[in-house]
Amino acid sequence: MNLKDLTKKKRLGGAVYILPNLVTTGNLFFGFFAIIKCLQGDFFVAAVAILLAAVFDMADGRVARLTGGTSEFGVQYDSLCDLVSFGVAPAFIMYKGGLDSLGRLGWIICFMFLACGALRLARFNVQSSIGQASGDFTGLPIPMAAAVVACFVASWSGFETVPSDYLWIQWLDQLLESQWFRISFFAVFGVGLALAMVTNIPYRSHKTLKVVGVKPFRLLTLGVLFMAMVAYQPELFGFLLFTGYAVSGPIEWMFGRTKAIDDDDIFEVGSSSMLDHTPNDRD
Repeated sequence: MNLKDLTKKKRLGGAVYILPNLVTTGNLFFGFFAIIKCLQGDFFVAAVAILLAAVFDMADGRVARLTGGTSEFGVQYDSLCDLVSFGVAPAFIMYKGGLDSLGRLGWIICFMFLACGALRLARFNVQSSIGQASGDFTGLPIPMAAAVVACFVASWSGFETVPSDYLWIQWLDQLLESQWFRISFFAVFGVGLALAMVTNIPYRSHKTLKVVGVKPFRLLTLGVLFMAMVAYQPELFGFLLFTGYAVSGPIEWMFGRTKAIDDDDIFEVGSSSMLDHTPNDRD
């Protein structure tokens, strides 16, 4: 860091570190708001609140890097907020959205989702501290798992605004209105997403994504088409997008395109590498 950067940071003072943590607090607010709305039975607003929390979660890391305000406190605070917004809130939604009818099995599935999310965040923090979290993700990131649940829940109300003269829309609407289907979805996806978060299968990170061989104009055209599809039915295509990402890791691993990542280092005590690295990114 040069003298100019040091002078600028000194002039800004604590604001450098407060600003990204305020953004992180926005993540926590929407996560808590999602829980409140879930308890009130307003599942659509609860799902939207989780997605808004994800927006703040993406923004806080960017703000921290732009302002040079990355800190150990920010990393830990971010993880605690993520556990509320993307662990507790989705677990509440799954339970109140149908799994409560399964009794003990229902809340065990929800707890499994929450516990695996906490393990995922703890592993990420340790990997960051020893310099092993700079590339692809190890396991499904918890915001992506929460986004799958949120987009599915948002789809319940999303189809009410779509013209019902399309047969496939009518069929899908009836399927989403089925209580049995919702319970089955939460039971299967709740366990599946939980296991995906704690697996050591790598998931692609946007930081390592490279678009090779595609001309800029064609890429722009594909982007416009994608935006048009999302605008037509954002809840459905959001669900398909996040679900596609959730299954992409196991698919690439099964076809031999990626290899499982060794994560035994996270249980080493007193490792010198943990003292030589300072977490500077957020999951």
